[in-house]
Amino acid sequence: MNEGGLIGGFGLLIVIAALLATVLYMIPVRLWVAAWASGAYVGLMTLVAMRLRRVPPHTIVTARISAVKAGLDVSINDLEAHFLAGGNVVRVVNAMISADKASIPLPFKRAAAIDLAGRDVLEAVQMSVLPKVIETPRIAAVAKDGIQLIVVSRVTVRTNIDRLVGGAGEATIIARVGEGMVSTIGSAANHKSVLENPDHISKHILSKGLDAGTAYEILSIDIADVDVGANIGAKLQIDQANADKQIAQAKAEERRAMAVAMEQEMRARVVEAEAEVPRAMAEAFRSGNLGIMDYYRMKNLQADTDMRTGIAGGSEHASPPQDRKD
Repeated sequence: MNEGGLIGGFGLLIVIAALLATVLYMIPVRLWVAAWASGAYVGLMTLVAMRLRRVPPHTIVTARISAVKAGLDVSINDLEAHFLAGGNVVRVVNAMISADKASIPLPFKRAAAIDLAGRDVLEAVQMSVLPKVIETPRIAAVAKDGIQLIVVSRVTVRTNIDRLVGGAGEATIIARVGEGMVSTIGSAANHKSVLENPDHISKHILSKGLDAGTAYEILSIDIADVDVGANIGAKLQIDQANADKQIAQAKAEERRAMAVAMEQEMRARVVEAEAEVPRAMAEAFRSGNLGIMDYYRMKNLQADTDMRTGIAGGSEHASPPQDRKD
């Protein structure tokens, strides 16, 4: 009986300990006391409800205490709703505190919207206080005289809180500044004027208002480096001349081929005409228009012609002279 009583008492202690641990987990007394002592009171039932909604009370209460101590009024419900929406509660509150110290208006709804949009709201506030310098890549442009210039610029920007949601990012700023540099250099009469006054590039770009529709405000554009590149105009002229030369050669080759074809055609016609000569002679013999003596005189004349041609070296295939027969 004594052993049974001891076992029963031990089991009861275990049950009591488990119940006590569950109660202490569901009701974070230390957190409740810290909130009460900080002037950011949170009810016990509210803390229990956070546990049931799977919201970490420590994160919410810590953010609430930071806001109250900084003089900001942020309700528990707003913090819980932002957490459940997938936002970073602590970062939003820290951003609001930083903005308040810098006299930048940033209500909770706007800060929460920026955070839920995927932007770092705390970094945005810090960039509003301390502007950021963006260095563009090497951008090549060609002046009107055909000389290429390679330019690197540094763009100083700060965050525009009002346009942070839905505004374009750094990539758009870099692209617009690059486009402005290409346009400004391209409109210059010669590259020397650009080298003499590089600040003309930055002034021209700033006058275009390139930060419209972006999440940043451009404060300044400084030309960091200007290098002279290749003579693009001369290269284009050389390429055009080579292209014209190839076209002319192709046309000349076409004309030569046509001439060769025409020559071959004429030779074929001559051969064809020569083949008709014996037939015409036979017809002349039959009709009595050509006598035997006339034929021999023609042959002797042809032999003399071939001999003279052979002596002059005009033909390697000249037929040998035949005996003259009167």
